[in-house]
Amino acid sequence: MHPDVVSDKPGKCPKCGMELVPKSDPRKKETHGIDAHHLSGMGTQSAPQESVHREREHSAMMKSSVDLADPMSREGSGTSWLPDSSPMYGRMFIFGEDMLMLHGAALPRYTNVSTRRGDDRIDAPNWIMAMYSHPLGDNAQLGARLMMSLDPLTEGGRGYPLLFQSGESWHNQPLHDRQHPHDLFSELSLSYSQKFTDDMSAFVYFGYPGEPALGPPTFMHRISALDDPDAPLGHHWQDSTHVTFGVATAGVVWRTLKIEGSVFTGREPDENRYDFDRPRFDSASGRFSWNPTSNLALQFSHGYLKSPEALEPNANRHRTTSSIMYNVPLGPDSNWATTFVWGQNNTAGEGKTQSFLLESDFQHGRDTFYTRLERVEKSGHELVLGAADLQKIFPIFAASLGYVRDLTHGNGLDFGLGAQFTIDHRPSDLNRYYGDELGYGFQIFLRIRPSLHSRSEMDHDHM
Repeated sequence: MHPDVVSDKPGKCPKCGMELVPKSDPRKKETHGIDAHHLSGMGTQSAPQESVHREREHSAMMKSSVDLADPMSREGSGTSWLPDSSPMYGRMFIFGEDMLMLHGAALPRYTNVSTRRGDDRIDAPNWIMAMYSHPLGDNAQLGARLMMSLDPLTEGGRGYPLLFQSGESWHNQPLHDRQHPHDLFSELSLSYSQKFTDDMSAFVYFGYPGEPALGPPTFMHRISALDDPDAPLGHHWQDSTHVTFGVATAGVVWRTLKIEGSVFTGREPDENRYDFDRPRFDSASGRFSWNPTSNLALQFSHGYLKSPEALEPNANRHRTTSSIMYNVPLGPDSNWATTFVWGQNNTAGEGKTQSFLLESDFQHGRDTFYTRLERVEKSGHELVLGAADLQKIFPIFAASLGYVRDLTHGNGLDFGLGAQFTIDHRPSDLNRYYGDELGYGFQIFLRIRPSLHSRSEMDHDHM
């Protein structure tokens, strides 16, 4: 991870705490952006714990496409950070000194949601992402990213049923109890990073669309949420700005600390999911990130969003978020990831509303168990209630539990068969809108994604 650290005896890296690896032939030069002395000795350990350390060390020394001083495993959505020990599900291709990494997932499923406002349907949430980096000498790098989704085709304009979800619109009416589809183009970004010293670097990032420095990594990029087909109910309190048409971010990194700021378009995407919305650059945010250990990623952020909802052009919003992400590699093919997120919206005319999320994902070989717990305060306006209840705030609770069994595993593409059950709790005042029955959601799905990235795959993907 830090090739500049050289010692004449065994020990740990003073910067990241990883075990130092014996250096290979000094005449060998850096190859394909990976430091040769880090690769030496990999794959020779027999003990499971040493094996997983080698694999995660290999992942850590591959460079982020946003900042060449960061390990690739730290790279989240936009310019956000994951824990350094996070596993990477994807396929890497090396073109000389250039790197291309492909990620993605598709979740074809049947979902059934109860109550008067529920629905059932067959659909397939999905996304695909490409990350590219090109070195500009030893201390600079150009990066590019493309993220797309076929949600406009698989989900339609109304999106999929999800009790108590809110945000965005369809046919000029606010969506409620449905998760909106994502745009065909969710990210198209360029970045430039410069390393000044062994401990300090800086970067600039431009996205159209892109993601500003606000909130934790968005849900589909968190290891703790990878297997859950649904968006969080607190999405529009925590990480909804991940598709923003017009973003400019600059950041400075010192070791494992980062300070960054963005100017961006406050308006959420319009109903035409195939176009590129007009950039406005009328909003701003700032974020502080810290990865104190390889297993932890912390962030605190605040942003001002001007006129985020097209149906309420005068309702400006201040958003504050904080999150803790914890990841523990448990073996060569086992991992446990947990995330806690707090998000607050302070919206003109409504005041402050809070959201809390706790989610966890435990994977061991072919088996994955996951859960998500949420509490979100939503107004009658958000839930599209009658006039008498528009200004009231309703606390909503949701608890999900899911399981996935991989039918194919570790052979380049993982096909998993999964099921999820969600129970929702609402105040009795909402029964006249939802009915008296228990709020729940049930789904069975296939989870299709690239296998866990390993060094052996990279060795075979040189172009």
